[in-house]
Amino acid sequence: MPRLRGQPSDKAGSEHALERGHQSVTRREVANKVITAPETAYRLDGPADAPVLLLSNGLAADFSMWDAQIPFLATHYRTLRYDNRGHGDTPASLGPYSIDLLASDALDLLDQLAIRKAHFLGMSLGGTIGWMLAASYPERIASLVLCDTPIEAAPEVWATRITTALSRGMEPLVEPTLERWLTASFRAAAPAVTERVGRMIRRTSPVGYAGCAAAIQSMQLTALLPHIKAPTLVVVGEKDTATPPAMAERLAASIPGAELAVIKAAAHLPNIEQPEAFNATIGDFLRRHAGVRPQSEPGAQG
Repeated sequence: MPRLRGQPSDKAGSEHALERGHQSVTRREVANKVITAPETAYRLDGPADAPVLLLSNGLAADFSMWDAQIPFLATHYRTLRYDNRGHGDTPASLGPYSIDLLASDALDLLDQLAIRKAHFLGMSLGGTIGWMLAASYPERIASLVLCDTPIEAAPEVWATRITTALSRGMEPLVEPTLERWLTASFRAAAPAVTERVGRMIRRTSPVGYAGCAAAIQSMQLTALLPHIKAPTLVVVGEKDTATPPAMAERLAASIPGAELAVIKAAAHLPNIEQPEAFNATIGDFLRRHAGVRPQSEPGAQG
């Protein structure tokens, strides 16, 4: 199968091409540091000889969204977090983007770091990137965790959000996004965490947001799902209205042998609202498929 290559629909094709020539670095040099390569910002944590776990963020998020998971996961995994194109510290290119383009960015990063195979944990948009990789490159994905991941999109909804981002910036999108991502009770009880998530949304490049939103808007990937061979866990927040449990059930039913877990009292970001339950759920699945010893404490840290 040929390498994934995103094909933009506008004149910016040369800016989407993935002939990037990442800078060469060794594993020792990147250990426990944030490094911005020419295109992709990423961070490695955990033992250098441990199984690699690639974490992929949702739309309007950066890799800090996984902060409550890293002290738990990095005990037994080499965690690799990165910022999607136009998010966090990864520069934007002109859009629109496609899921295969974003998947190619992730694959390029694995190639840059000489990682032949990884376990994959993706949230929302990150989940769609994961299933694209697992279906297209089964030899690269050891196991797959898809969290609050869409199986379809409402084009008119995304068209409005794209127009807002490009014409008015991210500020008008912050509050509506927080309302979808976090339950009202959590927002009231954890204002500091809610504000931190809001800052993460606010600092997202409008061009990057629009590009990735267009990838979601145009995705038609369900035909790939039956071809996924990697062990798969689908996770969803009980109160998620963006990708509700019924959608997660359809996603799990479409992937051979997939498991489904519902996180109680959480919306679209269960890893932030209910980190202990989330960590325990993904930890059990990953242990079964990565061959590491059990954790004594499944709860969140930090």
